Amino acid sequence: MIIAITFLIIGTIFIFLKLKSAKIKGSFGEAKVNATLHFLGSEYITMNDVLLRSSKGLTSQIDHLVLSEYGIFVIETKNYKGWIFGNEKAENWMQVIFKEKHQFRNPVKQNWSHIYALKSVLSDFPCAKYFPIVVFSGSATLKDIESSVPVIYMNELNSTIRRYSTEKCLTAEQASLIKHRLESTEITERGSRKEHIQNIRQDVTERQLKMKNLICPRCNSELKLRNSRNGKFYGCSNYPRCHFTMPY
Repeated sequence: MIIAITFLIIGTIFIFLKLKSAKIKGSFGEAKVNATLHFLGSEYITMNDVLLRSSKGLTSQIDHLVLSEYGIFVIETKNYKGWIFGNEKAENWMQVIFKEKHQFRNPVKQNWSHIYALKSVLSDFPCAKYFPIVVFSGSATLKDIESSVPVIYMNELNSTIRRYSTEKCLTAEQASLIKHRLESTEITERGSRKEHIQNIRQDVTERQLKMKNLICPRCNSELKLRNSRNGKFYGCSNYPRCHFTMPY
């Protein structure tokens, strides 16, 4: 009995330290991106770690925002190592470290969900343009990334923002008003942030359970085994209305 309790305590401590390490690692990556954005210049307004609630009641945690007369740049940060493989239409991307493979949520889709939340909060700024960007701030090597959204290294971030800063859609005053609007609607309560994290974990668990039982996590239709020139895969039976796929 004592041995079992000892192993349980050790296991709990191990899981806690692992989660704590991942949180610290993510925060460190976001801090590096934040420092990089300071070199953009005074015509750009930066905001970091913004938690919003959309009109549907859903929460969205945005790593970085850059507000300007050219639009709103929405930045999703990943502090990873190893090789990264991904397609903007896939549910998950792959991290490969030697022979180990780990899946993580598609950051492009994550970023689009942030933009939907922003549009809900900023519905009275219809002229605003939104530019999603995914930044890898760690030592990862991007391999075979298929995405129309920029998926870049940290040292490319500022040049990418300037490259898209071509046509003005807002005034400097409107950009400032947007900043104040986001600050006034941002969720700052610690309990709400904890709730946001718990909701994400619950969504991931439910999604994984559905996929394990061959149920489409998007529309709840049946997932069927299909063949393509690249091999077998599972596709939603509700195609072409639903384009969800997952590896065989």
